[in-house]
Amino acid sequence: METASHTRIKPVKVGSGGGFRAIWYTFKKGREAGGIWKLFKAMRSRNSCKTCAVGMGGQQGGMVNELGHSFEVCKKSLQAMVADMQPGIDPNFWKQHSLAELQTRSPRELESLGRLIHPLRYRRGSTHFEVITWKQAIDDIAAKLVATAPDDTFWYFSGRSSNEAGFLLQLLARVYGTNNVNNCSYYCHQASGVGLQSSIGSGTATIQLEDLEKADTVFLIGGNPASNHPRLMTSLMRVRRSGGHVVVINPVRETGLINFRIPSDPISLLMGTKIATHYVQPHIGGDLALLWGMAKAIKQSGAIDRDFLDQHTSGTAEWLAAVDDFSWQEIENKSGLARSKIESIAKVYAASKRSVFAWTMGITHHAHGVQNVQAIANLALARGMVGRPGCGLMPIRGHSNVQGIGSVGVTPKLKDQIFSALQHKFSVSLPDTPGKDTMQCMEAAATGQMKVGLCLGGNLYGSNPDSTFAAQALSKLQLSVMLSTTTNTGHVHGLAEETIVLPVLARDEEPAPTTQESMFNFVRLSDGGPARLPGPRSEVSVIAAIGKAVLPNVAGVDWDELEKPATIRKWIGAVVPGYQKISDIDQTKQEFQIEGRTFYEPQFGTADGRGVLHCHKIPALKGTNDNELRLMTVRSEGQFNTVVYEEQDLYRNQDRRDVILMHPDDLHRFGLANDQPVTVKSETGALHGILARSFDSIRCGNALMYYPEANVLVARHADPQSKTPAFKGVVIQLIAESA
Repeated sequence: METASHTRIKPVKVGSGGGFRAIWYTFKKGREAGGIWKLFKAMRSRNSCKTCAVGMGGQQGGMVNELGHSFEVCKKSLQAMVADMQPGIDPNFWKQHSLAELQTRSPRELESLGRLIHPLRYRRGSTHFEVITWKQAIDDIAAKLVATAPDDTFWYFSGRSSNEAGFLLQLLARVYGTNNVNNCSYYCHQASGVGLQSSIGSGTATIQLEDLEKADTVFLIGGNPASNHPRLMTSLMRVRRSGGHVVVINPVRETGLINFRIPSDPISLLMGTKIATHYVQPHIGGDLALLWGMAKAIKQSGAIDRDFLDQHTSGTAEWLAAVDDFSWQEIENKSGLARSKIESIAKVYAASKRSVFAWTMGITHHAHGVQNVQAIANLALARGMVGRPGCGLMPIRGHSNVQGIGSVGVTPKLKDQIFSALQHKFSVSLPDTPGKDTMQCMEAAATGQMKVGLCLGGNLYGSNPDSTFAAQALSKLQLSVMLSTTTNTGHVHGLAEETIVLPVLARDEEPAPTTQESMFNFVRLSDGGPARLPGPRSEVSVIAAIGKAVLPNVAGVDWDELEKPATIRKWIGAVVPGYQKISDIDQTKQEFQIEGRTFYEPQFGTADGRGVLHCHKIPALKGTNDNELRLMTVRSEGQFNTVVYEEQDLYRNQDRRDVILMHPDDLHRFGLANDQPVTVKSETGALHGILARSFDSIRCGNALMYYPEANVLVARHADPQSKTPAFKGVVIQLIAESA
């Protein structure tokens, strides 16, 4: 964590999200970008937004959502754009600054160095990165891949890349001979995909954006879109204005979920919009008990739709019996909520005619994350809230194209339809060995089994639990390759024997159009645009160059032809279910909804077309001893995933990140003064010099710390079904230090 010696920023007490501060912030970022008009033109270009998967832009122009509403802009998109508009890092920088020095820099400081414009190489024993040519970089990568057994390599993809780059790189990995192909969702929303697939036969949202705004009730569980997906707040405002309810379930009372001022709406800007009609705060890890409690309450009130269950679900009798078997005492003890509180929100659900259930990583980042998602699906099915307009299930995805990356085949096991079509339509030979998921690849790296890791974007080091282990595992690789636009902690920690960083173009700089998929299953076409700086190359061209050097004569693949994104789209359209329209999107410019994912009839994607109800055992609540707290790692308002743009967390009124936020009663229980330095310990590691800070918005017995800095405390325990690590519910102890 960053030490207390950093420059302090005076915190500003805010009572709502958005507002005039957001407008002022736009002008501030405009100055950083070289002028507000310059930034406006960049934001209005026909490219999809670079941040969250709510989805903006594309052929309707930047800042336009899927309903055609204009000037839908948020701080996250401004931050990402301005980061890409930074000047390039001078090559002399790498001579003047050692790796030892760079390793002391915070995530924000590394991000702020500027754009990567030269290939970089580190070789063990060196003290500095060296600037190398593109030819040297490609030759080194190819030589090592040729000399390495395919299953001794892994290929990791972030959600910032295009469908075309993702498809081409997974194709390269497979024709090379390995299925060790995985994406960043294994560390975030994989539990959503697995849980939904097991419940309704489809792993994505069952609704479109317009359905969210038609709902009369929205359950927002374990998420904070006011900070992380701000454009959803406009939709929640519309739900409230139409008389609807927003039920927030979160251990923390988040400012932006209580009141938000939408800058693009004059009334909301001036008066504010009350978002949550109901706000309940279970303990961290208490969601599953709460969800079963809601099921019990609606059953006891007679609000379950038995006709729907009988006609459209399986496992119904077992589920109804399980609802009866849970006692209210167990539900209360394991959720931390009184029966009356659970019944109050169940009553809202019972009266609803159109409900949407939305959630983020407060649900998936648990060792029982899949069960959490299944329990949400159970609730929706119990009242027939899936399979008709205006209601359904909505995992709120992070990275702007993380869903598309998964759609085009970036998973260890290809869907059977894609596997078969690739071999029969394009005559490529694919391995049928089981591939490793992200954590399995890290574990294999730690034992020396993995020799090469190639990362398309992202920050694999920064996104891993147990940072100490992650650095050790990655350092045992013989070669690590990272394609990036800016510098992050993964470039300077956990370095392999040889580490190569390749500078790539941002989405709006691509020389040819690319596509992305939103969390509402909508595929956009981004036009690209002129490169801002000399040096970086398009991801597709880099992948094709590596493929040509490693496998110049592989059957079925013409790397020169596949360097063209339009050619890749022909392949995607021919093999990926629901993606047929992508084949000629260059000519039609028609963006499209993927078929078979939005359910407006209760005919689901399971083998028999019926939704599946699941039964569970509720795990015991952890961290209940007198000397323990339950910790969850969170993002700040000035952050996107592992990228930290600002030290300040405006909506939580925090001026720094080396803090643990805890209830005043817990400070008293531990005998601590506000801002007293402490050591925070878990079963995995410890952080020293952390400020224990009073934060009355959190439920007593629970605590917050910032991701990724606190990852050293997070164990590698993972959900057995999704392999998603438990970044939430970490049991910690505090040891007071001298001030």
